[in-house]
Amino acid sequence: MDLVHGIALSSTPVSKRCAPPEDRGETYVAAPNIRREMSRRILGAALVAALFFGACGGGGSGGSGSSETAADSLNRGLQAHAAGKLDEAVAAYFTTLSKDPKNQFAYYNLGEIAQRQGRFVAAESYYRLALELDPKMLSALFNLAIVRTNAGATTDAVALYRQAIAVDPNYAAAHFNLGLLLRQLGQTAEAQTELATAQKLDPTLVAPSPSASPIRQASPSPTR
Repeated sequence: MDLVHGIALSSTPVSKRCAPPEDRGETYVAAPNIRREMSRRILGAALVAALFFGACGGGGSGGSGSSETAADSLNRGLQAHAAGKLDEAVAAYFTTLSKDPKNQFAYYNLGEIAQRQGRFVAAESYYRLALELDPKMLSALFNLAIVRTNAGATTDAVALYRQAIAVDPNYAAAHFNLGLLLRQLGQTAEAQTELATAQKLDPTLVAPSPSASPIRQASPSPTR
């Protein structure tokens, strides 16, 4: 299936003085034994960037004075994210983290942006940081499964979809993608069960041909 909620990269400039540390967007796959170290580095870079953006007023048109709460900056980020103004969204999410370093929604949304931009190492790290804070965050489990699938880590992806389904047995897209992966692994009977469950939950998810592609990505997370 096609990507949903396609988001274009914003060209809004960021001043050099207030620019965050450079992200070169490597797309290589992290080996399992260095994922934790990479997550720690991503966390450190995110918090440093948050200080840059916070010192410069948040970088967004809505502003982020000292009276702005973490919820305010998160909402501002979601509005920019939905409008395709990704640089403003990133600035707002970093501001959120400067005010609330344990905000799983900011980490998730940074991962969602990184994933859409093809920066899969950064996306995986952000999703894992979100899941450390909320192991049952469905959108993070779902998108991380997609990232791991793209990395060729099918077993990891299967486990993540199973985790998502354990949290919400009615998550049709997770059943659908799990069914496709199980079919690739030759587990035909279980694959058919998962695909049938997906179609029962969401009739638009028609039992696919062998060439069908997984549902690619969840949308930005709402505030809670």
